[in-house]
Amino acid sequence: MVKTQRKTETDGTHFQFRAPEARRVFLVGTFNNWDSTANPMEPSGDGTWALTLDLPPGRHEYKFLIDGEWCCTPGDDHAACNCVPNAFGTMNLIIEVPESRSL
Repeated sequence: MVKTQRKTETDGTHFQFRAPEARRVFLVGTFNNWDSTANPMEPSGDGTWALTLDLPPGRHEYKFLIDGEWCCTPGDDHAACNCVPNAFGTMNLIIEVPESRSL
């Protein structure tokens, strides 16, 4: 299961999902020019992988690179994700990062 959330402006955007069989996982998307090595995710020891990024406001598309395989979500359950089609005939996840508000 993929979970993404914007905690606060200072906490950044937290990405996590459960993939207990994975050996290496990278978060790849428009925010890093689809660089397949720029954002390695960290395993927690219980099969969950996580990463927090300071993303700029706006709409971002992303995927996971799990042991060399591109994946929208572990198990590729597109019905349960917020996905859009891409130019390769597969799907990308999307996340909307809100504008920061000054107090």
